[in-house]
Amino acid sequence: MQDKPGYKSPLSRRRLMVASVVGMFAFSRAHAQAWPAKQIRVIAPYPPGGGVDTVARAFSEKVSAKLGQTMVVDNQPGAGATIGAAALARSAPDGYTMMVGSLVDYSIAPFFHKNLSFDMARDFVPVLEIGNGTIGVLVTPSLPVKNVQELIALAKKEPGKLSYASSGVGGLIHLNYEMLKQMTGAEMTHVPYKGTSFFQADLYEGRVQVSIDNVLAHLPHIASGKVRCLAVTSKTRSPLLPEVPTMAEAGVPGFESATNYTVFVPKGVSADIVAKLDAAGNAAVREADFRERMLKLGIVTTGGPQAEAQAKMASEIKRWGDVIRKGNIKPS
Repeated sequence: MQDKPGYKSPLSRRRLMVASVVGMFAFSRAHAQAWPAKQIRVIAPYPPGGGVDTVARAFSEKVSAKLGQTMVVDNQPGAGATIGAAALARSAPDGYTMMVGSLVDYSIAPFFHKNLSFDMARDFVPVLEIGNGTIGVLVTPSLPVKNVQELIALAKKEPGKLSYASSGVGGLIHLNYEMLKQMTGAEMTHVPYKGTSFFQADLYEGRVQVSIDNVLAHLPHIASGKVRCLAVTSKTRSPLLPEVPTMAEAGVPGFESATNYTVFVPKGVSADIVAKLDAAGNAAVREADFRERMLKLGIVTTGGPQAEAQAKMASEIKRWGDVIRKGNIKPS
């Protein structure tokens, strides 16, 4: 029996489907191998001149040379870094838009920003952790404590008597205190300010006694004795303050916190492109001049395989979500 015009047997249809799939895969592979064939946009979700912007520009400069393609920083500040993140989530997953942002910011954001158009775990792929800023437990020099355990004991002995300075409700400095309180029972009175620069004088002069803050702004004052750093909150000691113990060494294992600088791409970017970006980014992070430049900003470079950045995203979401829920912290 002769087939009707246009008729395709089941076997023919299967062959056509296989050929189509193979063709699409070959196109995808060729597209990924050609990447990058044009300029790459790097979103910085903070204003020009700040820490994230500076890191994004330094990183882009290094990686651009390795990829052989221009990388242009696009500042999209506002709403606690969520405007830039929303722009990343909307971008095409073709490897030509990425972002330098913070795992910590986007772990905290859902609790303090209603109706977000993105979800970090759903919409982003963390490619590489560039580095972390060093956070320290800071106390006014007149406070009669020599270490973290003495600070905890004093706070527990007289709950609420000590005051704790932060940059505002729901910010990382505030959540550092909440985590310490939940882990140790150290009860202090939270005093929110508009930012570190607004509480520095009060901390140094003893009007507030404690803060757990990024040490960069405090480094010259730590050196001069205007404020004391009892511990750093990183896993290992910081090259910025090598004589200062970690929180684990100070008797509070598991207390870890840092400002964070991570490279993200939108979900859907091919594994080949992610691997190329990861390799170029790690090569940049390993260069001595880049490490030195970051250290001057108070940032200790990390790098590492993409799987580590992915795992850290999950752990940071859990860490800060648990702290916020347990503390019943609401937007002010």
